[in-house]
Amino acid sequence: MAIRLRHPLRHHLLNPNHHTNKPLRVRKFSIKNEKSEPVEPHKMVMKVKQTLEKDYKNLPVGKNGRDDEDMILWFLKDRKFDIVESVSKLTKAIKWRQEFNVSELSEESVERLARTGKAFVHDCLDVNGMPVLVVVASKHFPDCSWFSDITCFFGGFLSCHITFSGNCGYNDIATMMWLQKEDQIENEKLCVFLIEKALSRLPDGKEEILGIFDFRGFGTENSDFEFLRFLFDVFYYYYPKRLGQVLFVDTPFLFFPLWQLIKPLLRSYASLVRFCSADTVRKEYFTETTVPTNFRD
Repeated sequence: MAIRLRHPLRHHLLNPNHHTNKPLRVRKFSIKNEKSEPVEPHKMVMKVKQTLEKDYKNLPVGKNGRDDEDMILWFLKDRKFDIVESVSKLTKAIKWRQEFNVSELSEESVERLARTGKAFVHDCLDVNGMPVLVVVASKHFPDCSWFSDITCFFGGFLSCHITFSGNCGYNDIATMMWLQKEDQIENEKLCVFLIEKALSRLPDGKEEILGIFDFRGFGTENSDFEFLRFLFDVFYYYYPKRLGQVLFVDTPFLFFPLWQLIKPLLRSYASLVRFCSADTVRKEYFTETTVPTNFRD
């Protein structure tokens, strides 16, 4: 038995090029084994809080401590309300904050590196209402300020090539490497301080910040794999789901070998990275009055 369709109905069903001003509703049906937010998340927070009080009494209390319910809820959301995973990640974050002395970081403690302009929190929000953390790669020099290159290899003995301004003997190598390590620590402190500063500027209803890496003028002397790894590890382990997007601006060709090393370490954050131009930053993320000074025409 055949079913005959009247012309208007047949036209709409069979013509794939037909356009209508009314939006088409598409119903999607899928079966997923995902954990959604529970009906009473407060009870989950209390369970984690009790577990921390029972098993981790030595952890600090107060803001960003084991009894901080807002922090507990944030990590529960990050771990899809899995209590065991939330407790594990949260305890590591609290211990790290304590060991890194995050609460003691201040404008004064990072003043020396902040004056270089290598990184800063922009005074204005972006067009999406996110605080903005800017990193100027060309102002970052991972080596010590008074020597520019150390090349070391082991083959039964140590060989070093040193170029610097002034006189220095081989006995000073240990001191130089110590100074370089100290500089790395200072960079990490500045990084964490600025993350904290950006998060303190979150408007009501906003939870993420925008990261902008300005690669204009970037050279081999600015490459720092360890620092980039530290930066993204900090966001993944200790500030989860706080990065809304990361812009890599005007990246030169020589950066891409480093990117191939970094990308696997970024985990899910790799999908947040957008390679774009300075012009895109100006036009899509800010207004004429809010664009950062170093991105103005």
